[in-house]
Amino acid sequence: MSGARAWWRALALGVAALGAGSAAAAGKPAQAKVEIKHFAFVPEALTVSAGTRVVWTNRDDEPHIVVSAGNRFASSKAMDTDETYATVFDKPGTYAYFCSIHPHMVGTIIVR
Repeated sequence: MSGARAWWRALALGVAALGAGSAAAAGKPAQAKVEIKHFAFVPEALTVSAGTRVVWTNRDDEPHIVVSAGNRFASSKAMDTDETYATVFDKPGTYAYFCSIHPHMVGTIIVR
């Protein structure tokens, strides 16, 4: 392979490697979503890998507060319609949570 051709190939491989980098490799955690709608967490149970950022989005017209059962992660503020709350789950385990305004609303994050 000629010198110029080898240089272009190395450049192309380098650009491809940059483009193939995951969000985690770029310093951003993986992300998963939970929607709050019809006074329920959807999905009610979510399984993620350690290091995943979970984002809750309130789709109801009423406010909701995400609260960890057992105080295992920080609570959200009261979220109005379309507001979000996020936290990163670094350690494996099962994290139960509920809405402190509507305690019948419950959910679980399972971290592997």
